[in-house]
Amino acid sequence: MKAVRQIALSLVVLAAGLYVWIAYVPAARPLLDRFGLLDLLGLELPAETGGNGGGLGGGAVRVNTATVSEEATSDRITALGEGRALRSVSLRAEAAGTITGITLTSGSYVTTGAVVLRLQDEAEQIALERAQIQLENARTDAERARRLEATGAVAEVRLREFELALRSAELALRQAQFDLAQRQVVAPISGWVGILDLEVGDRVSAQDLLVTITDRTDILIDFRVPERVVGKIAIGQPLEVSPLGGRDMALPGQISAIDAVVDRASRTLLVQARVPNEADLLRAGMAFSVAMSFPGDRLLSVPPLAVQWSGDGPFVWAVREGKAARVAVSIAQRDSDAVLISSSALGVGETVITEGVQTLRDGSNVSLTAEGEALSGLQGVTGQAAL
Repeated sequence: MKAVRQIALSLVVLAAGLYVWIAYVPAARPLLDRFGLLDLLGLELPAETGGNGGGLGGGAVRVNTATVSEEATSDRITALGEGRALRSVSLRAEAAGTITGITLTSGSYVTTGAVVLRLQDEAEQIALERAQIQLENARTDAERARRLEATGAVAEVRLREFELALRSAELALRQAQFDLAQRQVVAPISGWVGILDLEVGDRVSAQDLLVTITDRTDILIDFRVPERVVGKIAIGQPLEVSPLGGRDMALPGQISAIDAVVDRASRTLLVQARVPNEADLLRAGMAFSVAMSFPGDRLLSVPPLAVQWSGDGPFVWAVREGKAARVAVSIAQRDSDAVLISSSALGVGETVITEGVQTLRDGSNVSLTAEGEALSGLQGVTGQAAL
């Protein structure tokens, strides 16, 4: 007697579990219908006879719906790149000498043409004064020779010698001025200087590195993209960069240069991006994550809850003339708020069911809920779990 009660209790539990599975699992009814078990269990809906095919209890099924829209697929790539300044100049000494003056400090900003430092230039000053005196004498001699040549007192050959002496004196003056200019180091661009390792009194040799000036108003980032997107990128195309040291910082930029050759080993193409740095938060040498998106084909877009699954693959329930119609689809892309699908039997503007799908069959009558009204119980939860 005790065994009979246990068997009866097991059958009751099994029946209850079967009912819940059939009622709330969307894939259950198509599976039972495939094996012809719905009629055996007495669960066939009256859709074929009375046209009221709905839930397990008959009548129209209340559902929430959404409209099918159209969106473009996106091909998003990310790459790592290293930043460098828009312009960077390393200043070197043009001549040997002792530093007599430094006009900047570490980390300061200099403008184009500003004197960065001076070398001892007393000898060059003397040479310049001597050249000026020689030029004045040569000019005077040449003018006297021209006046005498007009009276015939000076031969043409002699006048030519004075003209050559004048020209030599002018060149000597230019050389003295150039030598004096070499005793000053001038900034060729505007920008920031690094940390100085120089002091007044230090002696430098020709071609010694003195200071580096960096223009970081814009940062250039070199990175590589796969060859499959070579035909999609173009100069001026927008992108987004994030410093690896500050992932929460997303900065806009654009492509400024594209290499002409694909690397054979990595099958990638070198690309250069340009990122404005008005806030002066970026530095040359920083590592960046670069993200680019490329629009693709336009496909149908439905909410994630609209996509259901069965043994035959994904499908959606479309509402046509007040009845549910099962439409097979192919999933192309999943996003957090939409699923892009393709289907020859579904079009833009059609209505699909997002909630209340657990008791639907092909041809079931449906009743649309008021806008914004949520379905209670397990309907919404089950629809979400099905995706």
